[in-house]
Amino acid sequence: MNRRRFASAHDDAVNRKFLRLVLGLLAAGPLGLRATAPAGDVLFYHPIKVDADGHLAPWYDPDPGKSYGHVIDLVWHFWDRMPLDPNGLPYYMNHQVWHPRFDDPRGLGGDQFAMALSSWRLYYAYSGNERVKANMEFIADTYLTRGLSPATCEWPNLPFPYNTLVYSGVYDGDMRAGKDVTQPDKAGSFARELVRLYKMSAGYNIPENPRYLRAAIAIADTLARHLRPGDRDHSPLPFKVNVYTGKTALLRSHDFTGTEVDYAGYTSNWTPTMELFLELIELRQGDVETYRKSFDLLLAWMKAVPLKENKWGPFFEDVDWWSDTQINAMTCARFILEHRELFPDWPRDVRGIIAWVQANFANQTWEKYGVRVCNEQTVYQVPGNSHTSRQAADELLFGSLSGDPAFYANSVRALNWATYAVNDDGTNCYPNDEPWLTDGYGDYVRHFLRAMAAAPELAPADEDHLLSSTAVVAQADYAADLRKFYGLNFEAKEPEKVILFYRTYETAGVERIHLRTKPSQVQLDTHPLAEAERGEGYNWQPIPNRGGVLTVRREKGNKVLVLQ
Repeated sequence: MNRRRFASAHDDAVNRKFLRLVLGLLAAGPLGLRATAPAGDVLFYHPIKVDADGHLAPWYDPDPGKSYGHVIDLVWHFWDRMPLDPNGLPYYMNHQVWHPRFDDPRGLGGDQFAMALSSWRLYYAYSGNERVKANMEFIADTYLTRGLSPATCEWPNLPFPYNTLVYSGVYDGDMRAGKDVTQPDKAGSFARELVRLYKMSAGYNIPENPRYLRAAIAIADTLARHLRPGDRDHSPLPFKVNVYTGKTALLRSHDFTGTEVDYAGYTSNWTPTMELFLELIELRQGDVETYRKSFDLLLAWMKAVPLKENKWGPFFEDVDWWSDTQINAMTCARFILEHRELFPDWPRDVRGIIAWVQANFANQTWEKYGVRVCNEQTVYQVPGNSHTSRQAADELLFGSLSGDPAFYANSVRALNWATYAVNDDGTNCYPNDEPWLTDGYGDYVRHFLRAMAAAPELAPADEDHLLSSTAVVAQADYAADLRKFYGLNFEAKEPEKVILFYRTYETAGVERIHLRTKPSQVQLDTHPLAEAERGEGYNWQPIPNRGGVLTVRREKGNKVLVLQ
């Protein structure tokens, strides 16, 4: 049994325990389920609404699940309908900030495409919308065609995070450090998403797209070749590097004196790259032995420096001096939670990260509404829609795994707060700032979906959704006609009885699905699954007045049909 599947089997048992605790809290007093008159203040785009206890409720509907589903749908549709730029590419392929009246002069955000692929992968499983998958392939195809460093340079085959000539349609450098400079951590996160897109790309009688896998392997090879042990001031790979000279791009001192210090040799955003190595090891693709050594080297350094000293360092493309960031810290926290077998004292480790984030980035501006939100980074102490929703989702996951509901109430209210960032048309912004196409889209949707996966009572009560899978979901069809399944001999007489059909890349895994009613039958590769607490099978956990959670555990099969 591999690491991921072992952790998932454990997650199932602990999540049921946490769910019982949360249901008890809900029974004692609903969190944001009863909206009263607006409090008079405006947050982002909307008048603030509160519940019966004066705590912040979502703007769209007093039911959090209904509101969360609504805002992520708005966000996707805004992205999907974004206009074309003069160079013929969608606006989000050229810019990091949305302006309705003019094109922003800045190019991409550093992790913009990887973030979008990360969110859309989860949203595809949640929605079954094939346009989402098509958008993922469009982004990946365009970026791979126009954005890689030459195969002959010192750091070959890595994506550049920025288009230094905005309308060129070519990605060739870094926003601050200029042409020929890349960010290796962003290359790792993009390659991780390429591996997952490779798994999603296969259809009926259509093989996986090998270019996605080849590109991911090439990126992994370059990163592995340049790995060094690292120390307190240098991460195993640099934050910004010139792909031709191999030199890091200097950042200014954080004291704003203008002194140039080699801070670009450090960042802690390496867990996506670690997951890239794990994905390729599991697939047995590329130089597996080198990937194992690279993973171990990164893991040892992460434990010895960032985790031990809370030195999380820079992430963002538009800051050219040292800054500690919430995103690096909490991305590591989620990695620990999803790979607990690597961290014997994982509750203490994650509590330590959460405590550090709260000490450095907690924002109490809306404390009178019972909610604490999260600032972005040390040089920009501004609360963010993405940062607040990330903190909420990760704290919910910690609670679900540890059985500790201490963070639950604030996490729900923090998600409620983040809904106010979304306007009726799907525009998504910071308070008193701009609609960033990173924070408002790719780094927003995934946190609401992760929150629903950790706490399924936060999913829309009157809708059916696949919330999470330990595998990659390659196909998801809701309430579908059986003719779509290309002749597969599923034992269902009436097509209208189909709630959900899904297909995964991996033949083993665990899925969590919110359903309005308990299914009459669950089939795996045409064979009925047994209702069982352990081993291959499924179980049903009702949520009072909100349907329930179906957990499917697969050991030898990848096509699941849920019937009513």
